[in-house]
This record gives sequence, C-alpha cells and structure tokens, in this order.
Amino acid sequence: MIDWEKCPAVESVPGRLSGAWVFTRTRVPVSALFGNLAAGATIEEFLDWFEGVENWQVNAVLEHVVEGLDAKIRHENPV
Repeated sequence: MIDWEKCPAVESVPGRLSGAWVFTRTRVPVSALFGNLAAGATIEEFLDWFEGVENWQVNAVLEHVVEGLDAKIRHENPV
C-alpha cells in the first residue's frame, strides 16, 4: 500500500470527499489522475480538465508511486 502521507502534493481532509486523497488545495481525487491516464488521457489533458492541479503535483504523485513500487520490490526480493 502506498503511504500518501509522505507525498507533499496530496492531502486527505476529513469531510472533504469522505477523506479521499486529493491534490493539495483542490477537490480532485488522486484516483482521477490514474483513471484518466488508464483511459488514454495525457498529463496535459488531465491538467486542462482539472483546474487547480499543477504539473509539479502530478509529477510528485507519479514519482511517489514509482518510489513505493521500487521499495516494495526491494522488500520482496532482497539481494
């Protein structure tokens, strides 16, 4: 599981979208990024469609996920 608390680009606010992880200072769920990318959208399109989300936030979220996956692989397959 990804520890979103360590990602500066997102926040979870009780009472806002049921506490879902959203891009900081927005109501845009992080899951919207992955759903749109999976459907074929580009990052540029996502940024156009979701006002308030900034490019650095998308990059930070993607980097955070990659780091989390790398850590999981290292943990499961120690050298």
